[in-house]
Amino acid sequence: MQSSNPVLTRLGEAARQERSSVAGYGTGYAPGYPPQAAPRTMTLDDVVVRTVALLAITGIVGAGAWVLLPAGSAATAIALIGSVVAGLVLGLVIAFMRVTNPAVIIAYAALQGVALGLFSRQYESFYDGIVIQAVIGTFGIFAIMAVLYKLRVLRATPRFTKMVVGALIGIVVLSLANFLFYLFDVNLGLREYSATGKVGWLPIVFSLVVVVVAALTFILDFDAVEQGVRHGLPEKYAWYCSFGILVGLIFLYYEILRLLSYLRR
Repeated sequence: MQSSNPVLTRLGEAARQERSSVAGYGTGYAPGYPPQAAPRTMTLDDVVVRTVALLAITGIVGAGAWVLLPAGSAATAIALIGSVVAGLVLGLVIAFMRVTNPAVIIAYAALQGVALGLFSRQYESFYDGIVIQAVIGTFGIFAIMAVLYKLRVLRATPRFTKMVVGALIGIVVLSLANFLFYLFDVNLGLREYSATGKVGWLPIVFSLVVVVVAALTFILDFDAVEQGVRHGLPEKYAWYCSFGILVGLIFLYYEILRLLSYLRR
């Protein structure tokens, strides 16, 4: 089965050429020298282990930020803003440059942990128990999507991929536009930025749409892992796949947290 992702196809071809060359069958092989062992290719277990490790780092750092950074202090505000900005920049660099360096990806997980811990504490201060509800909802949806993908109910076909990516871009554009208008005291109604303000039906509907799209992005992540294993990508690419899953989980968690806060007002 050919991958619908041309990038993975090119990476797989490059990996096969690299293994052939290292094993002594490429142009770089010098007669008289024993061939080197071919680099190990990524497996599903590699992705699972790295994803769990990244989630653990995010959770531990988040718990530390929750407990150690005092609410309302200048240090906490700096940590929150700094982690959000640095995490966004680093995430874009990893995504567009396809970084597979574990130190960089672990740094991203740690930065997200700081922001996640501080945001979660703020929501918890207004709505008791909302954090654990959001965590259960996030991993519950992730498990459902994994089952649907495993049963081939949902597949990352070219059309499906275009629809999900298009919807994701639309959500980002609309959310950014709503925020920019909000800065000039004009709220388009898609988001409610107050933690306790009254919420109409439009923000709830928009948040539900975001949750659905965020859930569907996991199908693209699962397909990337499957195709990466099939094309024999080097082991290091398991870090990049794990990064994609982590981004999806964090994105979904934040949106469920927001949706639950709407419903509990």
